[in-house]
Amino acid sequence: MPVNTAVYQSIKKELSLTNTRLIAVSKTKPLGDLQEMYDLGQRDFGENYVQELVDKQAALPKDINWHFIGHLQSNKVKYIAPFVHLIHGVDGLKLLQEINKQAAKNNRVIDCLLQIHIAQEETKFGLNEKELTELQPYIDQLKNVRICGLMGMASFTEDQLQLESEFKSLKSIAEKFKSIFGSISTVHRLPSMILSMGMSSDYQLAIQNGSNMVRIGSLLFGARK
Repeated sequence: MPVNTAVYQSIKKELSLTNTRLIAVSKTKPLGDLQEMYDLGQRDFGENYVQELVDKQAALPKDINWHFIGHLQSNKVKYIAPFVHLIHGVDGLKLLQEINKQAAKNNRVIDCLLQIHIAQEETKFGLNEKELTELQPYIDQLKNVRICGLMGMASFTEDQLQLESEFKSLKSIAEKFKSIFGSISTVHRLPSMILSMGMSSDYQLAIQNGSNMVRIGSLLFGARK
């Protein structure tokens, strides 16, 4: 299924009202679909798999901002460190230290979001508030990573009240830990904190509850096979 141009343009217009940044989730999608979306003006793409991201980065225009939005293993960081724009799902010190190490090797500062566990499902990854507190003292020591904000994945449910509660909890944690976020406005065209939450099914509710970055795939590209 080709890119849904009308839906893309409608979503972009809607997001511009709140200065919300759109990450087009392009995992498993062919290069032609990404090129089509690029030709419409989209520059931020999100991928879940390291090898797929590396292959697409090599084949597509170099001014694309590549977001790694999947669960990243420490031993795979080196493959994306030379070019990745933002790593969304950092959920521990070991991974953060490896990103810092690989960023230094590439003479870069890599922007990261800390993933917070907000869903009621156990399968979702992420830190809790206690772990975030324990991580805080180490962050300043890592000179080649910049913590730009938080990311969260809500439960897979149609219960709007539950979703709203989960989004609100992430916003509240972000406010509490504001001091750990670096100033990012020049790089990301956003205020000093990114809150990445909301996907195709719930992005509007996420924005109402503080999100300024949404990850949308199936609405733009159609459902994955």
